[in-house]
Amino acid sequence: MVRAKQADIEQAVEALRAGDLVAFPTETVYGLGANAADPVAVTRLFAAKGRPPDHPVIVHLDSPKYLHRWVSDVPIAAERLAARYWPGPLTLILPKAGNVNDIVTGGQNSIGIRVPSHPMAQQLLTAFGGGIAAPSANRYGRLSPTRAEHVRDEFGDTVRVVLDGGESQFGLESSIVSCIGGTVRLLRPGSITRSQIEQVAGRIGDAGAAPRVPGDRLLHYAPATPLEIVPADALEARALEIAERSEKVAVLALRPPLQTRRHMTWINAGNKPDAYAHHMYSNLRVLDRAGCVRIFVQAPPREERWAAVRDRLQRASGLAGDPLEIGAG
Repeated sequence: MVRAKQADIEQAVEALRAGDLVAFPTETVYGLGANAADPVAVTRLFAAKGRPPDHPVIVHLDSPKYLHRWVSDVPIAAERLAARYWPGPLTLILPKAGNVNDIVTGGQNSIGIRVPSHPMAQQLLTAFGGGIAAPSANRYGRLSPTRAEHVRDEFGDTVRVVLDGGESQFGLESSIVSCIGGTVRLLRPGSITRSQIEQVAGRIGDAGAAPRVPGDRLLHYAPATPLEIVPADALEARALEIAERSEKVAVLALRPPLQTRRHMTWINAGNKPDAYAHHMYSNLRVLDRAGCVRIFVQAPPREERWAAVRDRLQRASGLAGDPLEIGAG
């Protein structure tokens, strides 16, 4: 992972202090950042993304030692998770401090906090000296960016500074864990799995009446092209139905095609969960630009290491429930 030039960091800090937006890399995806202590700047962030005002954003810090500025209480389970996984791809939902503006939390009494491990994110946060509210640097509901060029394609000149830290390490958003009301809940799967969380914090409870968190809407992380999750043994047949009408169709699979057709664009993403996750959004962007009428995605395996991929694909398709109910390859 590359570090930024000092001049670039200074420019980004100046932009944040002026209330402007800054895109920066994290180990998960690129974030679109605003000064979390400036409600006007956060309002500008919501407007740029087209984000609903009741949808909370995650506040990024360079160190857990600044939690007291944003959080009223840190339960023991949260302390253990932070000690194990920060800096890293973990967001903790905690009781918010009284000084935190409602626009950051979507009007809730809880707040999402993350300490990213990407060295460029750490450079920026340390130099800024405060919290940066940073959802993913994409239009609301669309594919998350894993490269600086994705951010520029999405926002153009709307974002004053885009720090280029290369391709994101993980490629999917952080695991979100709520530590509210004495219960630990996994609200969004990520590269840190349910089993890993339970090893540190004990048994995970049902989601129940959990706080609203980023990415919890039914349709999210979606390409503009309609996306459908399909069992492995039906991929070719479904794709050929469209290709035989001389319409373009795209497929994201875990294997090569058994047969190909002129109007079919097929990406073999492989069957390794980490590599699949790392490239998933980039692959979907490629397929989204291919001018197809539909994207078919092979249903991933029923294994814990695929949970984050399953979650994002389910939301990208707009499906309620678990897409694995339709079968997996």
